[in-house]
Amino acid sequence: MAGLLGQRDELLRLVEGAFDDVRISVRGNEISIEGERADRVAALFEELIILLESGQGLDAVQVHRTIDMMHDELRPSEVLTAEVLRSSRGRAVRPKSTGQKRYTDAIANNIVTFGIGPAGTGKSYLAVALALQALQARQVNRIILTRPAVEAGERLGFLPGDLMAKVDPYLRPLYDALQDILDMDGAQRLIDRGTVEVAPLAFMRGRTLNNSFIILDEAQNTTPEQMKMFLTRIGFGSKAVVTGDITQIDVPGGRSGLVGLEEVLGGIPDLAFVRLGQRDVVRHRIVADIVAAYERTAPPTRRHADPTD
Repeated sequence: MAGLLGQRDELLRLVEGAFDDVRISVRGNEISIEGERADRVAALFEELIILLESGQGLDAVQVHRTIDMMHDELRPSEVLTAEVLRSSRGRAVRPKSTGQKRYTDAIANNIVTFGIGPAGTGKSYLAVALALQALQARQVNRIILTRPAVEAGERLGFLPGDLMAKVDPYLRPLYDALQDILDMDGAQRLIDRGTVEVAPLAFMRGRTLNNSFIILDEAQNTTPEQMKMFLTRIGFGSKAVVTGDITQIDVPGGRSGLVGLEEVLGGIPDLAFVRLGQRDVVRHRIVADIVAAYERTAPPTRRHADPTD
């Protein structure tokens, strides 16, 4: 009951606030619920108990996500207990929202998956986790992580070092995801053996990538020509995930290869588009609030011009 209700009944108050037409009373190990939506609240508590029994601790963020799913008539236990992978430290990597579950399912069931959504929705992290899962299951022989080296206000040429040293900061988020799951030494071993390749998008030209799990990150900063080049690199036995945030386009001239792509590729078998949104942000709650604020103030012209918004 302490795990279910929270310290000083903090989690209970969250439930009461979300269902203000329902009266909840607690006596010992019994919870009594009265009101029009009593059945829904009872089902919510049952879902929370399943999460606790699966070894997950409950906090305010987890309860908020569970309540959102119940409002959408979904079963949180089916979403939040689906394990993608275990990290080197034994921590389970799981989808944390309905959108993330749709995203991981799409990657598992398709050859090419596009994950489109704002910062903090786990697009890159989950893609890397699923790539490592496929590698462990010997479904692929290698993982290729790539991003376009597009400046966001900085000048690439002024950075010190050779070409790889210059583009390394742009690839750092992919390294971070890899190292978080495997630890630094494990990630470095895979890179040294060539099992994991991290390279800028320009290095993909002219190659045919067979038996590989390929992730193109920050795809909103590709040009249409680069996007076509990347998608035509996919060989036999390979799987590709393309992630991007169309609100953060830095490509010169704004000609993003991701915008409007669903109109071109929609309907192709084994290819899926998954959109993630504010509810799928899994960073600090303030990030979700920031994303929501930007969405509310987006210029009307941008909304009409962008079919993937």
